[in-house]
Order: sequence, then structure tokens, then C-alpha cells
Amino acid sequence: MVLRACGLIIFRRIAEVSDIEFLLLQTSYGTHHWTPPKGHVDPGEDDMTTALRETEEEAGLQPSQFHIVDGFQKELNYKVNNKPKTVIYWLGELKDRNAQVKLSHEHQDYRWLRLQEACTYSGYQDMQETLKEAYQFLQDQATP
Repeated sequence: MVLRACGLIIFRRIAEVSDIEFLLLQTSYGTHHWTPPKGHVDPGEDDMTTALRETEEEAGLQPSQFHIVDGFQKELNYKVNNKPKTVIYWLGELKDRNAQVKLSHEHQDYRWLRLQEACTYSGYQDMQETLKEAYQFLQDQATP
């Protein structure tokens, strides 16, 4: 059986330099890795509902505080404790760049990071590639 999780890559725009920052959360367990908000799909729950619920639970950001960017979805497949896991991410743009992040007990810290820093913090190659793809997708959307 494949474990399934879903989450949102939350970002905000930095007006002064027309760039973006990604939200990464540091886990309070294990190796204390950094990741966007995500979590396991509950029985009977669809993937997007999971992503929205987990973002609210882990980062305190409600669906009314961001909007889902059309056209970007990324599926990561890897093993956790020798079991296959699939994680699906969408992009969510924060409406108010000053919105407060409120961490759950599952996380001990958070950071708003530009692409290069976000890739350094994330550590995992597949997450780094996902962040780069998301960044490029957003750049392509901004170009007429």
C-alpha cells in the first residue's frame, strides 16, 4: 500500500524586487527537515481538501488567506521506512504578504525563503527540483 500525502507550496511576492519567497516549515521530529506544509490523506478526503486542511493545521493559514495557482501540480514518489510514498503539491499564493504563520506542535520553526535559500534548506533533491519548477512556472506566468 502506498502512503499518500498532499500539501501546498505557499509563496508570497516581494514587491520591491519582483521576486517570490517560499514558506518552509521545520519539523519538530526526526532529522528536523524543512518542507512545505503537507500531510496524510484522511479516509474519504480528496487530495485538495487534505492540502488545505494540512496547511491550516501546520501553518495556521486558512484557505481565504491564499489562492491556488491554476496549472501547477507536482507529484513526488519516494520511500519512507522502505514503504512507497506519494506526495502531491499545488501552489498557493498568499494574498497578504504579512499574514501570520502559526505553527502546530509538528513544527518548531518556519522561514520565508527565496529560491536558492529554499533549495538549501530543503535538502532533498526532489524537493529542490520541485521548488525550481514552481519558481520557473511562476516566472513563465508573469511573462506576457
